[in-house]
Parts: sequence; C-alpha cells; structure tokens
Amino acid sequence: MIYRLLALNIDGTLLRSNGRLQSSTKEAIEFVQKKDVYVTLVTNRHFQSAKKLAKALKIDNILITHSGAFVANRLDQPLFVKRIPEERTFNIVQVLENFPCNIRIVHERFSIGNRKKISSNLMSKMLLNTADPLFYPIQFVESLGDTLRDDPVATPKIDAFFEDQNELQHVQKVIQDAFPEVEVIQVNQEKLEIVSKGVSKASSLQLLGKHLGINLQEMVVIGNSLDDLEMIAQAGLGVAMGNSPIEVKRSADWITRSNDDQGVSYMVKEHFRKQHRIKFLERMKHD
Repeated sequence: MIYRLLALNIDGTLLRSNGRLQSSTKEAIEFVQKKDVYVTLVTNRHFQSAKKLAKALKIDNILITHSGAFVANRLDQPLFVKRIPEERTFNIVQVLENFPCNIRIVHERFSIGNRKKISSNLMSKMLLNTADPLFYPIQFVESLGDTLRDDPVATPKIDAFFEDQNELQHVQKVIQDAFPEVEVIQVNQEKLEIVSKGVSKASSLQLLGKHLGINLQEMVVIGNSLDDLEMIAQAGLGVAMGNSPIEVKRSADWITRSNDDQGVSYMVKEHFRKQHRIKFLERMKHD
C-alpha cells in the first residue's frame, strides 16, 4: 500500500508530556515530506497555535484545527469552517455557568474564558496550547454570559474544564440533551469540547482527503486521545501512541512507543523507510 498522507495529533502525540518537540520528531517529518507525503496536523488546538507548531516542523499545508471545526492553511482563507451560532453559544454558556467548570470560547482569532477558581495544574493545561498572545488575545471575564450578551460570538468550539469527572459526565449529558444541534466530546477526564453537529477530527480528515484526491486507505493517522479514535479506526493505517487509553489502542492497526519515547519518529521511520518517493512511483506507473 502506498500512503500519501500522514495526519498527526499534537498533544500527547507530536509533543512530549512537557509540551516540547523532540528533534528526532522534526527529522521524521522532514524525512516523510521528502517522500512527497502530505503531512497535516489534526488537533483540538486553535488554528494559530497549530500553525505556529506547523511552522516549526516546516509544514506548509492545510491543518485540521478546533477539533475539525476550522480547516485551513491561512487564517483568512479556511477550506472549511463550521461555527456554533451566536445565540446557541450564549445559551450553552448560560447552562455551563451553573456548574463548577472553567469555560472557554475558542474562536480562531481570540479566546474568552470565565474566571472560575480551578486548580493551578488544570490552569496550566488550559494555557499550554495558547499561541503568541500578541496574535491570539486571551481574555478572562467574571461572567461569560454577560460578555456574550453585550458582544455576541459565533465560535467554532467551546471548551469546558472540570476537576470532578462525575460532574463532567453529568454536564456532558445535560448539554447533549438540551442542545441536539451540537456534539459534546469528552477529550479526557478533565475536558469537554462542544462543536456543531457533524463536526469531528475524522469527518474533517475525510473532507481534506476529498479536497486533495486522497482516500482514507491511503492515509496514516497517529493519535493518542479518545477524540482521535474514530480517525485512527477509519485510516488505511491507524496508529495509537503507547501513552493512549486502552480503547484507542484497540481501534488501532499498530501501537508505537509513547510520546516521551520518540513514538512518532520510531513509527514514521519504521513504516515509510521502504516507501519510495510518490513522484518516482507515479513515474514508474506511467513508464
């Protein structure tokens, strides 16, 4: 099988647990791009944060960001964007404000969050995937509902962070029942993401494949979190990181090492080593 596209999750996959990028990972991405393989990032981060990392990896391709709700190479020219309308964003926030959670409106140009007291560990996780504050302003307000009433926002994604997993699961059910027009995705034990119905990393990867003329069987997907499971299962070669939950590993064709043990570079070099450059293979086909 010739693989034409490599899709990589960011947190827990490309980056180590400390949020750093290993030089071996950079080399592996360079290695695979030299073989004419299209490399994209598929992430729940906002576009500007993903773009910054893509630049460090010398990837100048369309990226799947905001959990699939914003697909673009340039901020002002998205290939696909699906927003939660202003009124629905406001109504969801009003419901969330009844619960002990930190809420963030994750727009592609800015973020607004409430000032709910949460543990410093959770706060550092929330701020981990912010880009340069100069280009991506982050504002914290006392009441998100009041702010949105004065200044409505249609957003690609809403994040909610919890310290109690039971509370998270209860809120997930409450929001899903009250707003059937959205998807409420549990990313891990602390975080829910809310996007428009039909939006997911997997559906946006299919959309990108159609745009590029690459089918799912020609894709390698590497991920580690619960919201990567669907795209790992549908890819030609689905790879779970060694640090993935068991459900993600079960859906994969291959399990690589962990993100702290060079899992991406090990997998990429192991699998793409034997694959010739795509342009060379296509020339051979026509000769």
